[in-house]
Amino acid sequence: MTLSRISSFFRVSPGFFGVVTVLAAVLFYYSFGAHKPLLLAGMDNRIADAMFHWRGRVATSGQVVIVDIDDASLARLGQWPWPRNIIARLVSRIHGAGARVVGIDSVFAEPDRSAPRVSLQTLMPLLRDPGAISELERLQKDEGLDYDMVLGRAVAGGPTVLSYVFNMVADNGNARPFPGALIRLDSSGSRFDELALIRGRGVLLNIDSVATAETEGFINVFPDPSGTVRRVPLLMEMDSVPYPSMAVEVARLGLGEEGITVHVSEQKFGEEKGLRGISVGTHFIPTDDHGQMTVNFRGPMGSFPYLSAAEVLEGIHDAAIKDRIVLIGFSAASLFDLRATPFSSIFPGVEVHATIIDNILEGDAFRHDLLTEIGLTYSLVVGGGLLLTLVLVTAGPLTGALAGGVLLALTVLGNYYFFFLRQELVGVTYPLGAMVLVFMVVTLANYISEGRAKSFVQGALGRYVSPQVVEQLLRSPEKLSLAGELKVLTIFFSDIRGFTTISEAMTPDQLAQFMNQYLTAMSDIIMEYKGTLDKFIGDAVMAIWGAPLDDEEHATHAVRAAFKMQDQLKVLRQEWATRNLPVLEIGIGINSGQVSVGNFGSKSRFDYTVMGDNVNLASRLESANKVYGTGIIISEFTRKAIGQRFFCRYLDKVRVKGKEEAVSIYEPLVEGEPDQALREEVTLFEQAVDAYQARRFVEALEMITALRTKNPLRLYSLYIYRINGFLENPPPADWDGVERRSQFPADLDTKPPGV
Repeated sequence: MTLSRISSFFRVSPGFFGVVTVLAAVLFYYSFGAHKPLLLAGMDNRIADAMFHWRGRVATSGQVVIVDIDDASLARLGQWPWPRNIIARLVSRIHGAGARVVGIDSVFAEPDRSAPRVSLQTLMPLLRDPGAISELERLQKDEGLDYDMVLGRAVAGGPTVLSYVFNMVADNGNARPFPGALIRLDSSGSRFDELALIRGRGVLLNIDSVATAETEGFINVFPDPSGTVRRVPLLMEMDSVPYPSMAVEVARLGLGEEGITVHVSEQKFGEEKGLRGISVGTHFIPTDDHGQMTVNFRGPMGSFPYLSAAEVLEGIHDAAIKDRIVLIGFSAASLFDLRATPFSSIFPGVEVHATIIDNILEGDAFRHDLLTEIGLTYSLVVGGGLLLTLVLVTAGPLTGALAGGVLLALTVLGNYYFFFLRQELVGVTYPLGAMVLVFMVVTLANYISEGRAKSFVQGALGRYVSPQVVEQLLRSPEKLSLAGELKVLTIFFSDIRGFTTISEAMTPDQLAQFMNQYLTAMSDIIMEYKGTLDKFIGDAVMAIWGAPLDDEEHATHAVRAAFKMQDQLKVLRQEWATRNLPVLEIGIGINSGQVSVGNFGSKSRFDYTVMGDNVNLASRLESANKVYGTGIIISEFTRKAIGQRFFCRYLDKVRVKGKEEAVSIYEPLVEGEPDQALREEVTLFEQAVDAYQARRFVEALEMITALRTKNPLRLYSLYIYRINGFLENPPPADWDGVERRSQFPADLDTKPPGV
């Protein structure tokens, strides 16, 4: 079976999974029908909120204004609650300015305790003078001193709608609202007690002396589970009687209509019937089955004209009030009449009512056609899901992801332009989620099928080339070439000290187990720190950082790996000691620079590796550890690449075999900041090296001898040995302090210092 036939076979299965996912999505949607889960409804609401922001602010009808009890009014007229004679003056002023109708977004449920009549009643028991008592009795009969009656006369002086609130928890007595609207059903076969309206159990009404307005309406608003106002009831029911909202009554009076028509739908909820909407005269307002209208918000706070109540009392805004529908409400933050809407989490409640009235006047409240949504959902799930499956199977994951993104974007934009802007809400969360699920399932199936094909290729090629290269070639087949690329990398070499002696003390079986354990531990550390294991050369390990995957921190990761290897070796030594195995020491050389990296070899057999002078330098630095008595040596190029992340000790300036220019070499000691003692020791040594390279040999000898007395390092012995040689045989005049040796001496007792 050829590779192409295998690939073709595995490209059939993902399409099958895509079709199955589409069918499952259709069946699942059919299972919940019209009862949308809360999660989907919530996500649909979020998408609608985003569309409100895309659309932005729109013009109002210009017929509704808000007289605002704002912070400025409170500052000028006193804190709330105001004496009701002030509110009466405000209402009378609005009527006098020629308002078409006034709606008050507040309930006056208790008597005004600031009225003079209340004060007179308090004074009466304290008076003994008959004349004073008689005068107080006369004053008590003056209705002008009863601010509740003053407000009652004001609201009765023109078309006014008062507000009340339904209690949703418990009945509070026999009180019942008395709206002025004539409510009728459009179906002679239906009754009020059959309507699926939201039910109130009790009611909080205005006191009798205030409740003299032409009509009244409830101001209940019910946010959704997210706390946002999206739908508001236009009708509610108590004792099988429907009652209109304050906004509906204000709109009705503003339109000069006497009654409200309720349109009953065929949808049933047990014994109850749902609603299609209500009509105020010729103005039809669509609602859900429970009589709730979806509000078409005009924009953020301030979309309607706000007139400061204090300025209205002064007659400043009479022209703006004339022949307008006026709502009296609050925007002052201290009065807490704030709501959350799709535009803002801080939105005055009175502007919500203003928006409802404006929707009724303009006839542009949002409607929700369930049949349209169901049809669109099935079409998108089936059509979009199958189209996405076809693209993913035939064009690959990248094109499929692009096509999926375009399909999702077109779905949302189409919903926005063809439905939302026409005041129709259609949920698209389910088809969007179904298409995302199809993408995930088909992509996963593609991944699994391609993984099987890759396993076949890997198994076939793995017998001839290294597994690392097989993985690279599977990811990037275009790299199947003998040509390398120039790249700045970090090269790493490590070697076991005295390996020949160690190996001779073991049987072949012991040596194999010993080396396998050691090389496994070292390899794991290299890969842990993002390195690439290049090869094993006997007991030596070669690794690279920065290829084949790019790594901006390749030098840092290499040095960290070197530290971890030395730490891990200490752990292994403890284990080997219990098995009477020899003590192991390793040297590590690290260099950073430009090398040629790629697949090198013959046309029939090649390996992924690096070549160049910088590779050779790393190898020679590893060998140099024997000379300096160190465990890790890095070049000046690696030292520059790691910056200040590691504290290093300068060792020497050397000119290794094959290199014309001298290279400074360093020993990394700790990551981060060293302790004070180590810093002082390194500083003194580097001062001694400066003196050595400046030919001040006696000064250098004194400093290094003092260092070796406290810490007998081989490094110090090496420099003392060199200095003593130069004191006996001074270097030539052109000596520049560079170690020119091509072979580093391993034994200080037998190797001459030389130059």
